[in-house]
Amino acid sequence: MRSDALVGAIDQGTTSTRFLVYDERGRVVAHAQAEHGQRHPRPGWTEQDPEEILEQTRAVIAAALRKARLTPADLAAVGLTNQRETTLAWDLASGRALTPAVVWHDTRTAGLVEKVRATGREADVKRRTGLPFATYFSAVKMRWLLDETEGLRASAERGKAALGTLDSWLLRHLLDAPVHLTDPTNACRTQLADLRTSAWDPELLELFGVPAAALAEITTDPGGAAGPRALPVRAVLGDQHAALLGHGRVRQGEAKNTYGTGSFLLMNTGARPVASTGLLSTLGYDLGRHGRAYAVEGAVPVAGSLLRWLRDGLGVIADLEEASTLAATVDSTQGTYLVPAFSGLFSPHWRADARGVLVGLTAATGRAHVARAALEAIAHQTADVLDAMDVEPASLRVDGGVTRSDVCMQAQADVLGLPVSRAASRESTALGVAFAAGLAAGVWSSAEEVRGLAGTDGEWEPRWSADRRESERTAWRDALSRSLGLA
Repeated sequence: MRSDALVGAIDQGTTSTRFLVYDERGRVVAHAQAEHGQRHPRPGWTEQDPEEILEQTRAVIAAALRKARLTPADLAAVGLTNQRETTLAWDLASGRALTPAVVWHDTRTAGLVEKVRATGREADVKRRTGLPFATYFSAVKMRWLLDETEGLRASAERGKAALGTLDSWLLRHLLDAPVHLTDPTNACRTQLADLRTSAWDPELLELFGVPAAALAEITTDPGGAAGPRALPVRAVLGDQHAALLGHGRVRQGEAKNTYGTGSFLLMNTGARPVASTGLLSTLGYDLGRHGRAYAVEGAVPVAGSLLRWLRDGLGVIADLEEASTLAATVDSTQGTYLVPAFSGLFSPHWRADARGVLVGLTAATGRAHVARAALEAIAHQTADVLDAMDVEPASLRVDGGVTRSDVCMQAQADVLGLPVSRAASRESTALGVAFAAGLAAGVWSSAEEVRGLAGTDGEWEPRWSADRRESERTAWRDALSRSLGLA
């Protein structure tokens, strides 16, 4: 470990962008954050302005450094982590965005998914990539942009236009060079790269109709491509892969769950990918000489966004704190269950035809019961993912905004029947990519060393009896079944 070294982390998320500076103990030295907008031009569509994201990324970097009286030269390294699968196109030479960013949970590509499913190739594609056919992944988003944006396909085939995820877009500008780069974790989530080799697969490019000339070079360390005025970016990881590292989950069988807009549970499966029905086999992280690990993942599209819907859509709560306070006034939902399948169900169900339902209402149902039903829905969705895993972890490490709710975390322990521990850092995603960048720059010497820096600040033990847990899980499954086929 290098003493007095500082490492920066850009955390470009679904609703906001943060920049944090960490010291060699993993403690926050500086922090700045800015929200960005989302557009919904049609039902099921979600877009973002990539230029706004770039502008705010630059702004939060400047703000955090200014607060700490630092300059980029004071940083040993910078890591970049991003919302995965969100996809756009830009002019390779100028860096000008040619399309909006199509967000990961956007469902405009449902028709394209059915077309590729009709080829009968899904089992083969899942074997190569670890991913089923779904609107979630970037390949169908790239195909949609190529088909629907005038002149884009011709430019892409000539290597004039770039297709990629937000990490590539930001690297193009932050490295101060006309480069097109991505890392293995983001590449593996496009459904165009072979999971075992982290290389673009020509047969998959042909299947989805994406030209190789428009895709990024895959690297574990983009530092060598930096221009003279660039930030010292030394590592890139997709957000959930960064969170796995930020939790210190570097040993086989260790699991974490991050509750952001959605929730994402990853379990480290070691040196080889593990197939799992209903879940995703994915690359956990690739740290170059410091090691590589695979993971099995369950992705749930609605977690924290469920509470925002209760606040903004229904006006039932003012914020997460009120949801917790209300939920704590009742000891059960009185048979009320809320299934937030607003854009279908992801892991482990993969039902694009599902829609949200609120069932079991009576005249005695009040705001407190709905608030508790929402918090328990987040917990039940996590339990659905763990039920689909072949191996159950001994405990679950958690992070993200929803973990501020002790009521929700107690519900999570109760529904799972497992101990739940909250990460000391609420920004495990940023901390994880800081670890990756610091490892590349020699600030830390091994993955085991950074594991020792990931602490906890809260723990919850299950309180429900086995009978109550089974009864609640049975009722949840019944409610979930009522959401199917409503689209």
